[in-house]
Amino acid sequence: MNNFHSSTPQEDTICALATAPGGAIGIIRISGPQTFAVVSNLCQLCCDAVAANTIHYTHITDGTTIIDEVLLSVFRAPHSYTGEDSVEISCHGSSYILNKVLELLMQNGCRMANPGEYTMRAYLNGKLDLSQAEAVADLIASTNKATHDIAMNQLRGHFSSELAQLREQLLKLTSLLELELDFSDHEDLEFANRTELLELAQKIDDHITRLADTFHAGNAIKNGIPVAIVGAPNVGKSTLLNALLGEERAIVSDIQGTTRDAIEDTIQLGGITFRFIDTAGIRHTDDKIENLGIERSISAAQRAHIILMVTEPGIPYPNIPIRDDQTVIHIENKTPTFQAKHGIGLDNLRQQLIAAAPNTSDSDTIITSARHYEALLRAHTSLLRVLEGLHTNLPGDLLAEDLRLTLHHLSDITGGQITPQETLNNIFSHFCVGK
Repeated sequence: MNNFHSSTPQEDTICALATAPGGAIGIIRISGPQTFAVVSNLCQLCCDAVAANTIHYTHITDGTTIIDEVLLSVFRAPHSYTGEDSVEISCHGSSYILNKVLELLMQNGCRMANPGEYTMRAYLNGKLDLSQAEAVADLIASTNKATHDIAMNQLRGHFSSELAQLREQLLKLTSLLELELDFSDHEDLEFANRTELLELAQKIDDHITRLADTFHAGNAIKNGIPVAIVGAPNVGKSTLLNALLGEERAIVSDIQGTTRDAIEDTIQLGGITFRFIDTAGIRHTDDKIENLGIERSISAAQRAHIILMVTEPGIPYPNIPIRDDQTVIHIENKTPTFQAKHGIGLDNLRQQLIAAAPNTSDSDTIITSARHYEALLRAHTSLLRVLEGLHTNLPGDLLAEDLRLTLHHLSDITGGQITPQETLNNIFSHFCVGK
């Protein structure tokens, strides 16, 4: 893991290639207190003298030789991505040119940026909160419309806004309880009505629980919604997988028990990634190897968000445990309305799959980060103690302590308090260099 400088990283001026190598254009990003001085040393433009948010044509030189004709995009603090003085140099995409410019920048006082250091500086300078900073990485990593929508929702601050409202309500309750402690000599004095406090605490806990409950769906969207194809042997499960994928991914045979292990592959439907799992046919058998495959079939079905239950005329659907939060789509294959081998009924099935996926296009917040999920669970646990304490007439000082813990856990998500350097290193080290 790359660690950020433990001194004061913002005292350094950093540089990095912000675009993938091999393109016609390469962009080098520079940020920090000496940005304008460093860049001005390499060209005929005085960055300090130009207006902010402007683009300028110039040459980069090593003092004697022109390295490249470039465009400089100049951003002045605090109106830049990092909140610092920043310049982006648009060069030709030659690896020699880009490496030479980076070499000259470092010779003039820059150092190479660590992964995610630009976004970390944006967080430290108040341009983004921590959850928004993490959304930047999710946006870069998004591979379909669904993951893009979730990341954009978080980057725009929808999640942060919800948490801010919850924290404001909790802070009001905590303040009233602590005010009572200041007047502890007056035993009958009560600033916080316990009935109202109970109702509001329950309302806040319900909101936190709803947010936490979205994690399983969010995690499925982020990694591909798992769809298990289950049924008896030879009903067309592997044929259905191949038809959905548009390729011969699974072996199709008339011999029962051909599929011994789960086969996985993904496709995108309606901007959503679905991860299909073709499983062994479920039946009674004395074959130990096949039984292992059947056990894995049932396990895959238990983990799936959607189950495609496949059969054919005269063969019953398999009897497997189904959770309340799973969607089951029943398919009777080899009929006039559905024949996987000939593609009949597939369009309707695709629409059913899209309809069964979590909705990401509205304004509802969906949690995809395990870190956020764990913080919400800790906040929920603290609030449960508050609710129990209210029911048992717990003293105000103990209630206030648990409310403060709830606030602490919610603040962990956005970084509204002092966040340990180790946590920052862990979060931002997974970013790409240049972001």
